[in-house]
Amino acid sequence: MSDILSAALAGAPAEELAALPLPGTYRAAVVRRSETEMFAGIESAQKDPRASLHVEDVPLPELAPDEAYVAVMASSINFNTVWTSIFEPLPTFGFLDRLGKEGVWGRRHALDYHVVGSDGSGVVLRTGSAVRNWKVGDKVTIHCNYVDDQDPSAHDDSMLAATQRIWGFETNFGGLADIAVVKANQLMPKPTHLSWEEAAVNALCNSTSYRMLVSHNGAQMAQGDKVLVWGASGGLGSFAVQYVLNGGGTPIGVVSSPEKVALLHDLGVDAVIDRREANYRFWSDEHTQDEAEWRRFGKDIRDLVGGEPDIVFEHPGRQTMGASVFACTRGGIIVTCAATSGYMIEYDNRHLWMKLKTIKGSHFANYREAWDANQLVCQGKVLPPLSAVYTLEEVGEAAYQVHHNLHEGKIGVLCLAPGEGLGIDDAELRRRVGEDRITLFRRHGA
Repeated sequence: MSDILSAALAGAPAEELAALPLPGTYRAAVVRRSETEMFAGIESAQKDPRASLHVEDVPLPELAPDEAYVAVMASSINFNTVWTSIFEPLPTFGFLDRLGKEGVWGRRHALDYHVVGSDGSGVVLRTGSAVRNWKVGDKVTIHCNYVDDQDPSAHDDSMLAATQRIWGFETNFGGLADIAVVKANQLMPKPTHLSWEEAAVNALCNSTSYRMLVSHNGAQMAQGDKVLVWGASGGLGSFAVQYVLNGGGTPIGVVSSPEKVALLHDLGVDAVIDRREANYRFWSDEHTQDEAEWRRFGKDIRDLVGGEPDIVFEHPGRQTMGASVFACTRGGIIVTCAATSGYMIEYDNRHLWMKLKTIKGSHFANYREAWDANQLVCQGKVLPPLSAVYTLEEVGEAAYQVHHNLHEGKIGVLCLAPGEGLGIDDAELRRRVGEDRITLFRRHGA
């Protein structure tokens, strides 16, 4: 790998990179099938990714015709990596086994280890015989929508495909590794003004937020819309508030500390609620929600922005959905993509049907949406919310930080990149975007 790394960092021509032999094994962060019961009987919050995530050498799989090998310079931690590492809500080996039944190329994935990670930036090392638009040496970011383009249900909107999967979560050979195996239609251009680690943290969360708010498959946010964003300084929320600001809307950010309030103010979000300071108690006990608290929350929103939110950007799930449905304006939309506090949801349906509100599910993004979202990063119109960087050997600690919400924005992980700040090819664009803006989350996270 050292020769490959040296050539990639030096911007070696395609012929030189293609002539370098690929290793038989590569370094990767994995969970093991034999350990799926290691946390049995332990509360979710006490399950420790540092115990289950291992960095070890694994065999390099054969490349399918529609795939590419990518030398991964950096990756990032997403909640799906946390879920994989604590084997919740179920071990991901079931996903791999189902994929393993789908032909010769699918069988490669059903292994006793799972290489995790659903983000990445790096350099293309090899392309399969059916790959047309990418070549060896291209600098890329990787999105995680894994689809079979020969499946009719994958067309129109590939997120509705019967065989749609998330790479590195429902497939093997993910991005927290020195080499990733990806389909060609997962590749996008790397933003030239960003470092490897800054480029690596965007694709999953940025694309998800774009589909939820901007796409015709989501809320189709309009200028002037008031948008309530839960977890507004986190991975998803930090992109969401940027889309609201860019689109002429008014974001109302909900965060959990004065430091996160200050971060959002620096990002340009004026209306911010510190939920811990407000001490909302949406649940009076395990089985009962408190409508008086919903009303207090709704009043706080109206006091900040003069009205109710037209859109609610919802992803905590059980703890907040009742308040989200209540607070949303008449005829508004609650768009949800996750349930990090629990997926068995309760809300008062009277506030939904009698006020003609809509709950809309959303899951990642199709290739067009991911590409368009990535272009906004490439143009410097959307900033990378990178707050901390770990090495691949420290991947367990990085996942632990996300599991316990001890971070802001996104956590990057250096894979092949030997240090931070490498990979910037357009210093002039970086200057125009602004170093202080690009590193805003990093400075607040320091």
